[in-house]
Formats: sequence, structure tokens, C-alpha cells
Amino acid sequence: MAASGLCSTALVGVLAFFALAFAIAHAESSAPAPAPTSDGTSIDQGIAYVLMLLALVLTYLIHPLDAYSSYF
Repeated sequence: MAASGLCSTALVGVLAFFALAFAIAHAESSAPAPAPTSDGTSIDQGIAYVLMLLALVLTYLIHPLDAYSSYF
């Protein structure tokens, strides 16, 4: 009698596995992600312009101090 109980438990387990596998296989997929509004190049270009402007300002702020210090 113990063998029939084990057999029925195994059968229930196998059926549950196949039912779960079937449910996962036929589950609805999520909606695709929306297309990006930009590819990031405009953001990178904007950051580059800001950094170049910062370098230019720092150059013109530091250069006169270096030139002026050579007279003393």
C-alpha cells in the first residue's frame, strides 16, 4: 500500500510540474519598452560643450595670474 501512495504522490508532482511549465510557456509577455526619445548623443555633446566652456574660462582666469606673477 505504501507503493501506491508514493506512486500517486509522484504522479501529482509530475502533473503539477507540467501544469506549471504550460502556464509559464503560455504566459502573456509584457509590452515592449517604448522607443527612446534620444540616443544620448545630444546629452553627451551638451556635456562636452559645458566642459570646454569651463576649460576656456579657467584658462583665461588662471593665465593672467601666471603672467602677472612673473613680474614679482
